[in-house]
Amino acid sequence: MTRTDDSRYLKGGPVAQRIIASVREDAAIATAEGFPPKLVSITVGDTDAVDVYVRNQRAKAALAGIGFEERRFAADITAGELEAAIHGLNADPRVTGIIIQRPVPTHIPIKTLQAAVHPLKDVEGMHPASIGNIVYNQLDLAPCTAAASVELLKETGLDLQGLEVVVVGHSEIVGKPIAFLLMSEGATVTVCHHMTRSVAAHARRADALFVAVGKPRLIKADMVKPGAAVIDIGINSEIGPDGETRIVGDVDTDSVKEVASWITPVPGGVGPLTVAILLRNTMVALNRQRALYRASYGVPDQIAAE
Repeated sequence: MTRTDDSRYLKGGPVAQRIIASVREDAAIATAEGFPPKLVSITVGDTDAVDVYVRNQRAKAALAGIGFEERRFAADITAGELEAAIHGLNADPRVTGIIIQRPVPTHIPIKTLQAAVHPLKDVEGMHPASIGNIVYNQLDLAPCTAAASVELLKETGLDLQGLEVVVVGHSEIVGKPIAFLLMSEGATVTVCHHMTRSVAAHARRADALFVAVGKPRLIKADMVKPGAAVIDIGINSEIGPDGETRIVGDVDTDSVKEVASWITPVPGGVGPLTVAILLRNTMVALNRQRALYRASYGVPDQIAAE
């Protein structure tokens, strides 16, 4: 039986609470200065899973003092129509950030939508410019899941400079950004993928192991270095012996926690922190927009906002 009160668990909830409290202070100041932060969520079609995410984002935004608006579009909307709606939000100074809920219908290319969001309003960190900025050590607007994962590693207190890190999974929005974020911190990073000859050989030498591949219980205890930190980013549905469906990660938590010094539970690890990072990104976006107003108009940004 997994015990979520085990001291080895790196829980996202407490870290998320600290971040949201900090965001709330910043949002209150910005609002008092006439620049209230606001998120707009875009949902295409009817998806129950998306509704769960939106409700969570709305609730956490309310806690942080950030406005939240959901805009729903029919499943048969064209990509061009959706891009036009995004461009309208880009031009609206009352909108701080834009969130595109996934999945979207198959006829709409998600990367095209992500590229349509203006980089200054890309609070998800998914625009090509946002990804590229990480290469140049501009780390404050990174993809939310990647940033949340690195934030949890920092909670261990390990010195990231020179730390041996292995990332299993090289997606554009999780694995690769994690690698760049950690290299910027001075870590030595190896990225494994489906063509890696021996994932286990690489994983066993990692001081910190990140896993994001979508394969339940891929990482076993014999693949983990004793004392390592293990950040499990996987979210998988699994039917247990009792016939009940449960959520498990990409790591075999019950066995690995006997070897690792730190491990993220699933659920309860990276997930709760991701929305908090989204809200923190919103304030980063707001500050960048205010700086642009000042540079462009040469007037106080409160007047520009009005």
